Amino acid sequence: MAMAALNILSQPWPPTPSSLSFSNNNISFLTQCNAATATINSKLLSLSHSCHFSVLSSLYGTNRPNSSSKLSSMPTHLSKSGTLTAGTGCSWMQDNSMHHNDAADSECGEGPLHSAFPAKAAEISSIEDLYEFISSGPLMNKLGLAPEAVAESIDKWLAYGLHLCRLFQLKELDLSVPQKVRIYHYYLPVFFWCEDQISQHRSLYKDGEDIPPLVIGFSAPQGCGKTTLVFALDYLFKVTGRKSATISIDDFYLTAENQAKLREAHPGNALLELRGNAGSHDLPFSVETLTALSNLSKEGMKMKLPRYDKSAYNGKGDRADPSTWPEVEGPLTAVLFEGWMLGFKPVPVEVVKAVDPQLETVNKNLEAYYDAWDKFVKAWIVIKIKDPSCVYQWRLQAEIAMREAGNPGMSDDEVVP
Repeated sequence: MAMAALNILSQPWPPTPSSLSFSNNNISFLTQCNAATATINSKLLSLSHSCHFSVLSSLYGTNRPNSSSKLSSMPTHLSKSGTLTAGTGCSWMQDNSMHHNDAADSECGEGPLHSAFPAKAAEISSIEDLYEFISSGPLMNKLGLAPEAVAESIDKWLAYGLHLCRLFQLKELDLSVPQKVRIYHYYLPVFFWCEDQISQHRSLYKDGEDIPPLVIGFSAPQGCGKTTLVFALDYLFKVTGRKSATISIDDFYLTAENQAKLREAHPGNALLELRGNAGSHDLPFSVETLTALSNLSKEGMKMKLPRYDKSAYNGKGDRADPSTWPEVEGPLTAVLFEGWMLGFKPVPVEVVKAVDPQLETVNKNLEAYYDAWDKFVKAWIVIKIKDPSCVYQWRLQAEIAMREAGNPGMSDDEVVP
């Protein structure tokens, strides 16, 4: 199976007109934001995040599909009250009540899940309306999800949408437009894309053969929602009866002791003083873990997933105690592997030096990361942002939230701008 990549580049509400383009299963979905400063990490991100993902598209298309041709085949039911309902028992009734957006004034504010969009009450009066809303999503054509396919599988869309509403504690009968977009234009299309990739992966094996899980890589800047996306996908795999495992590049950070040794080996290099950049990960441990996950193909096989405690040592972090690691059991269908620098490759030295001389060592360290991480990934989802300077503010918000929750976190000064 050829390597597939789904590029997602997000854009603010309302979208600005732009042409849509698509090639070789690549999609982009962009989030606009502005901030005054950028981290050194984001400098490396802007250099390397284009490694092999480049196709862009607008968040919203302007044309709604003609739904009349397939509505007769949609699996809907009429209740005694005359309300159209899905086979799951979920009804989509018109509701004019309003949801208010609690996002901060800053365009880069992390806020709730839907903070990038204005809150406006959704008005779904029937399954037909929901069908048309789903079919108008910007990812549909690019993923090969034709309106006819949506009509034939509308029960799945309703059931999975209901599961996500309950997961995120949303009112399924009163979704705001941003919430609808998040679920029906983003999470569910990506989930169906993952299902298709898994189907193609499994088709490569003969009956009776052990089928390793498909490792799907999620590469995205810090704070832009990749962990939440992975959380939603992992949940959907579980409620549909399949086993998946989630792992982050964060889980492979050096122990506090070894991070201190790295700092001592590179005095004066701020990029290696704390965790985060290439060089601050335990690559042999990564290979050991990803190999074990890839072999978790039989019933009864179990392993523990490593986790990293970012609150340890006053926010400097350390590998969590193995007794706290979650256990996963085979056979796994998918491994969801996420990280801000996943897929990065070294760039020419002269380019790095022109940005920041400290990056030269980090750039050199990237040479070992393909064998440790990328070679395991068979399908890619890449989320891009327009302005990397947002990364600094998002990281700052995460550390502040950790401190406000009563856990030690990095100080504002330690989150290097």
